[in-house]
Amino acid sequence: MIFCMVYILSNFENGHRAEIYVEKNIALIGADVPRKLGFEGEGIKIGVIDTGIDFNNTDLLGFGPAGKVVSGYDFVDPNEKPMDTNGHGTEVAGVIAADGNLKGVAPKAQLFAYKVSSDGQSVSSELIIKAIRQAIQDKVNVINISLGINKTNSEIDQAVNEAVRNGIVVVVAAGNNGPDLSTIGSPGRDNNAITVGASYNNITESLVSTLEVGKIQYQVIPMLGTKALSKPITTKIVFGGYGRAKDLSGLNVTNSILLEERGSNIIGEKVFFATKEYNAAQSGAKALIVFNNELGIFYGELVQPNSSNYIPRIPVISMSESDGLNMIKSLQGNMTAKLDVFYHPDFVAPFSSRGPVSPFYTKPDLVAPGVFVNSTMIGNKYNITSGTSIAAPHVTGAVALLLQKIPNLKPVEVTSLLTTTSDPVTDSYGRIVPLEVAGSGRLNLTRAFSANLIIIPHSLVFDLSFEKPYQTRSLDLKSIHGIIPLLRTEFSTENTFIRFEKSLNNDTLNVKISDTERKVGDFEGVITIFDNKTRYRVPVLIHVTNGTINTTEKDGVLTFQLDYPAKWVYAKISVIKVGDDESRFTSITPEKNSSLSVYESGEYWIDAQITTPNGVDNAYDTIIVQQPAQKTWIDFAESSGIPIKYLIIISGVLLAAVAIGIKSRPR
Repeated sequence: MIFCMVYILSNFENGHRAEIYVEKNIALIGADVPRKLGFEGEGIKIGVIDTGIDFNNTDLLGFGPAGKVVSGYDFVDPNEKPMDTNGHGTEVAGVIAADGNLKGVAPKAQLFAYKVSSDGQSVSSELIIKAIRQAIQDKVNVINISLGINKTNSEIDQAVNEAVRNGIVVVVAAGNNGPDLSTIGSPGRDNNAITVGASYNNITESLVSTLEVGKIQYQVIPMLGTKALSKPITTKIVFGGYGRAKDLSGLNVTNSILLEERGSNIIGEKVFFATKEYNAAQSGAKALIVFNNELGIFYGELVQPNSSNYIPRIPVISMSESDGLNMIKSLQGNMTAKLDVFYHPDFVAPFSSRGPVSPFYTKPDLVAPGVFVNSTMIGNKYNITSGTSIAAPHVTGAVALLLQKIPNLKPVEVTSLLTTTSDPVTDSYGRIVPLEVAGSGRLNLTRAFSANLIIIPHSLVFDLSFEKPYQTRSLDLKSIHGIIPLLRTEFSTENTFIRFEKSLNNDTLNVKISDTERKVGDFEGVITIFDNKTRYRVPVLIHVTNGTINTTEKDGVLTFQLDYPAKWVYAKISVIKVGDDESRFTSITPEKNSSLSVYESGEYWIDAQITTPNGVDNAYDTIIVQQPAQKTWIDFAESSGIPIKYLIIISGVLLAAVAIGIKSRPR
C-alpha cells in the first residue's frame, strides 16, 4: 500500500509557485542552514523503493550515470526502465532530491529508482524484499520506503535488518491509518528503521481547532476551506439535525454554534458539507460542528459541486461520532462553548499511523511535514499532496546531508542524531503528544547538524512491577568531536510518583527510574541533556505491571519464574532477539516453570502474556546472554521443521544400517 493521501490535490505547471512552497518545507525542518553551508547531498546514493521515478521531469532529469536517476530496476516489468506512470514515486523523489525549479532537501544526491508497483495500490511484499536486496548490492547509503503493509511481515523486516547491518540507513513511512492506535505495519514497525509520521506544514493552511465546553476539551479538525479566526468564538450550542434548511426552520440559531450530524437520515440523499455550511450561515450561525455518522473522526472539505462561486462564510469543524452524540445528551439551557481555529505547523496529522508496535521500543521515531507538501509530478508538473509518504522523504534528504558531513556514521547513530535533536510536538491545546503519536518530535536538521553527542539508544523503556519497583538503564554517549563536555541532565514527567536518579560514569549515563506508588499503567517522561550548545531529548516509556517475570540465564539456557499478586492459570513466554526481532516461545503455569535455550549472544526481550480469570495481563523483562547454548540434534530438528518423531525414526534406521554394515564387514 502506498502511504499517500490525495484529499488535497492541485496540479500546476513548472514555475515559481513550486519553489516558494517547497522552501517553506526546507526551512521548517531546518535544512536551509546546512544547505547554505554547502551541504546538498553530493556523493550520497539514495534508493527509492516505490512506483519508479519520472526521469523525464526537468527537475529529476536523466537516467544513467549522467542523470539524476543514476540507476535502478523495474521489478514489475524487468524489460523496462523504472519509469513512473503513477506519480507517487516521482513525488517522493522530488522531496528528496529535485534539482531544478523545485529543489528537494538534498538536491545534489544521486537517486536509484526501484519500481515495485505500477498503480500505487497493489504492492508485493516479495518485490519490496527484492528491491531492498538490490539496494544492498548497489551499495546505496540510504533507502526510502514510502509504502508498506498494514500488518507485520517478518520477511520484509528481516530484509530491512539486513540492509542496516550493511550500513544502510532505512527510512520508512509510518502509514496513513491514524488516528487509531497500533496502526503501523511492516516495515514501519521494524526497530532498525527510522519510522516517520506526518506533521503539518509551514503554510497558512496548517490550521487546527479547539473546542471547549465547560472543562471538557474536544478533539476537532477544521474542514478544508475554513479560515483562521482572529479571536475565539464563545457562544451557545444548538443542535441542528442534519443541517438541511428544513432542519433549521423554526430554530433560533442566530449567533450560535450549530452542532449537526454528517450525512442524512434519508437513503440516497446527499447533504454536502458546503450545503450544511451555507444553510448555517444563512440562518445566522457563527460556526458549525459536524460530527461523524460512523466511528472515529474524519476530514472534511468545503466544496460545493457544480459551483465555482461558493466561498465558506463561517468556520466548520469535524468531530467524532461518540463526542457528537455525548454532546447532544449534555445540551441543556444555554450551554456555551469556546471554539478557535488557528495556525499550528507542528501538529501531527490525524491520518498519521500510530504505535505502539512493541512493549520494548517506541514507534514512530519522529515526524516531518506531510501535509500540503508540493513536489515533482509525472508529466513535468508539480503536485500538492499529503501523507506519511511525503513526510518520510524529508527525513531521507536530511540523512543525506548528515552523511555528507559525517560519512562514517552508523545507521543507529544517524537515528540518534535526528531523533534526540528533534523539536517537541504539541496538540491543539498545547500538550506534548504521546510517544505513540509523534515519537521524539519534529525533525530539526539545524540542531542535528550542530550536535556533538550521539546518544544510544535514542529512547528508553523501563519495565517496573510490584516486585521490581525500580530499574536502571544506561545511555552510551559518544562525542563526534572527541570530547564529551560537561553535561546537565533533567527529567520531566506529568507523573509525580515517578522518581528519577542519574549518575555519569565516563561515557555512560546511568538512569534509575522508580515507581513510588505501585500504580499500574504506562507512563511517559523525557530526559533532557544539555551540553555547551545543544539540547538533546531522550523519550522515556515506563511500564508498571502487576506481575513480575524473573528470567535467569546459565550457559544460554533461560529459565522463567512468574510472581503475580492474584490467581493466574497460564503464561505464554515470548523471547525476542534484539536486533533481528526473531521470536521463540514457551509457556509456564503456577505448578510448572519452563526454560528455553538461545543460541546467539546478545540482548533478549521477554514478554509474558498472563492468562487470569479476569483476562490477559502482561509482564516484561530484559536479559543479556554472554555465552549462548550449543545446538543439539533436537534443536536442529526444531529449526529445520522436521518433526522430532520422524528424526528419531530416521536416526534409528541409520544406526541399524551402520550396525549391519559393521557386522557384515569382511575380516
